[in-house]
Amino acid sequence: MTSLDKPITPDPSGEPTADQKAVTQAALFDAFGGVRGTVETMLPGLLFVMIYTVNKDVKMSAIAAGAVAVLLVIVRLLRKDTVKHAFSGVFGVGVGVAFALFTGTAKGFYLPGMIYGAGLGVAFTLSALVGFPLLGVILGPVFKENLSWRTRNPGRKKAYTKASLAWGLIFLAKYAILFPLYWWGDATQLGWVLIALKLPPMVLAVYFTWVFLAKAPPPIDVIAEWEAEEAAEKARKTQAKHAK
Repeated sequence: MTSLDKPITPDPSGEPTADQKAVTQAALFDAFGGVRGTVETMLPGLLFVMIYTVNKDVKMSAIAAGAVAVLLVIVRLLRKDTVKHAFSGVFGVGVGVAFALFTGTAKGFYLPGMIYGAGLGVAFTLSALVGFPLLGVILGPVFKENLSWRTRNPGRKKAYTKASLAWGLIFLAKYAILFPLYWWGDATQLGWVLIALKLPPMVLAVYFTWVFLAKAPPPIDVIAEWEAEEAAEKARKTQAKHAK
């Protein structure tokens, strides 16, 4: 995979270069967990649905889902891999397990994640409409540009705005399907539809993000700028000291 530390050289024609596309892809992979992170996110929910479909035992299904989520974190810790995606996953599953055990219903397992996802959809959409796209806040540190895109890189701000709007509309469309099922469908049906809609909307949203950012101007590496300023300041002090 392409390193995120590799500098991006813009094409004079303004078209996205192969390096720019590759670095954008690498950053999105890092930010959203890649294939492994996606599998780890889906596995506990899939296990819950499978067990509940077979025996309708909410408690057993919830405990099994929680146990596999914790196991995934332990495996990452033992392998000394990054655990940020696994920890976020186990937190979400833990809340779902708590709701399922408290309410005694399988739908309780799904409700926290559905509320969170719908809330994200609203947040992404509103952030794009007010000109402070949430995706730029999330991905800015990954690209080492932080919030420089807001005032210094209007092309990237426009790309982040489009991408955030895409995420928002995709999420809202997804939960416009799921909430009616939550209210009027049965728990097993809801669970399988949730699993079916777990990956395709995410892939579509990430694809739109890649398309918009790959065509945007390269990020401004503010970390490198800060390091250069510190080095220049240190050199000035050294020169002043020797001058005395």
